[in-house]
Amino acid sequence: MAPYRPLKGYRALYHPAFNKSTAFTREEREEYGLQGLLPYGIGSQETQLNRVLENLRRKGNDIEKFIFLASLHERNERLFYRTVVENIEEIMPLIYTPTVGQACREFAHIFRRPKGFYITPEDKGNIREMLDNWPRPDVRVIVITDGQRILGLGDLGANGMGIPIGKLQLYVACAGIIPRQCMPVMLDVGTNNEELLNDPLYLGYPHPRLEGQAYFDLVEEFVQAVQDKYPQALIQFEDFLTPNAYSLLSEYKDRILCFNDDIQGTASVSLAGVYAATRGTGVAFKDLRVMFLGAGSAATGIGDLMVTAFEAEGLSNDEARKRLNYVDVNGLVVKGRDDLMPHNLPYAHEGPQLGFVDAIREIKPHILIGATGAPGTFTEEVVRTMAEVNERPAIFALSNPTSRAECTAEQAYEWSEGCAFFSSGSPFAPVDYGGKTHRPGQGNNAYIFPGIGLGVIASGATRITDAMFMVAARTLADMVSDDDLAAGALYPPLTDIRAVSLAIAVKVAGEAFASGLATEERPDDLESHTAELMYEPVY
Repeated sequence: MAPYRPLKGYRALYHPAFNKSTAFTREEREEYGLQGLLPYGIGSQETQLNRVLENLRRKGNDIEKFIFLASLHERNERLFYRTVVENIEEIMPLIYTPTVGQACREFAHIFRRPKGFYITPEDKGNIREMLDNWPRPDVRVIVITDGQRILGLGDLGANGMGIPIGKLQLYVACAGIIPRQCMPVMLDVGTNNEELLNDPLYLGYPHPRLEGQAYFDLVEEFVQAVQDKYPQALIQFEDFLTPNAYSLLSEYKDRILCFNDDIQGTASVSLAGVYAATRGTGVAFKDLRVMFLGAGSAATGIGDLMVTAFEAEGLSNDEARKRLNYVDVNGLVVKGRDDLMPHNLPYAHEGPQLGFVDAIREIKPHILIGATGAPGTFTEEVVRTMAEVNERPAIFALSNPTSRAECTAEQAYEWSEGCAFFSSGSPFAPVDYGGKTHRPGQGNNAYIFPGIGLGVIASGATRITDAMFMVAARTLADMVSDDDLAAGALYPPLTDIRAVSLAIAVKVAGEAFASGLATEERPDDLESHTAELMYEPVY
């Protein structure tokens, strides 16, 4: 059934949510005034899918594939999402990381058709009125970025719109959020990237970045406008610079329905991988020592959630924090340093300011997590040292895109002589080493945030809590099979991601009901109720 009221003639063929192209039947062609507008042949959606894959695979590089898929999304929404859902391992790297990084860098140069909602400083005072221009009356998920810290690529200004668009495509494909309930937003407050400001094709607000109170006032106006226009909408903050990310999360997490995926989503998916690692290493979670390379919003967000997880195991807050150690560009984060940011201070412990490798030898962490955006920082010496102090070290190279990973899967397995569990933020192919095929786990936030969104919609939750990210992490970890662990993977295969998202959504909705944050009436069968909400991209 079409998700919109029937359209007629050319409008039927040029409305992406209604269009079926050559799959319109003879009866539909007559009913919708399509006679003469289509070739004689009628093809099923399966036939169309095969045609899409044939043409996609003919493209010579990933950015051309990205453009091809973007065009498909613009003309036939259901066919696009069916292509993604049924070929998730092939398509997800093309519509999101790593290819989305290149797509953002080149956004203004490959621009075809406007998507999403743009806000600039010149719109101050008019944002609520502008929202009335958005054509969808029931928005439930908003992803907003200001483009200042896109993946590990830095300030890309308005080019960063590729991130909200891609994230929302994953909400739809991975958790079945209805496409018309999704809204990508670019808070285009300028850029300090001189290359973009000097680019004649750049489409963003061509001024240095708005900063200070004026910046936060613009965000506040947007938030209030959304509360008025779309009071049930979840706002996901995405790829904000660390100080702003923490400031906005602190300001809004207890006021509105929102979360920061770089802080909380990354934390949840990482915690899930650590939970799974304990099954493979035999070290109980409460006994783990964890070291982070990088001390920005992603790394400290992971630490904050892990503290909660350690406390749930019976440790005090102080004991929990002592299990977590951070290394930044200046070495081990310790008390006495005068260059730490506020979010680093709770993790500054007594001790000498050691270098990275010396810190590994001294602390002997079971888990090493990289969130630096700096490629190659897990050197051969680092990996070999982890293998010296652990029988089965767990190594998480989480920086995106692939070119920014702290090490490759092949390096991790080779330098650890095949004993490491390895996970990364972007995909790596399986690696044959020592007569065994190792399957790298992809610790991608796409395992977490779509299920969070679906759980919020299923329950009508008014807030998102740490407890929801905790249950999401535990649910994801429980879905890692013994076969996954035997192959060295700490996450289930991407082909299971819709089942994973459903399971997480049910647990998140259950937590919302249990904590009194739900506004919907709890159904007798929460799983069936949630599953029925999931969009199926079929004709």
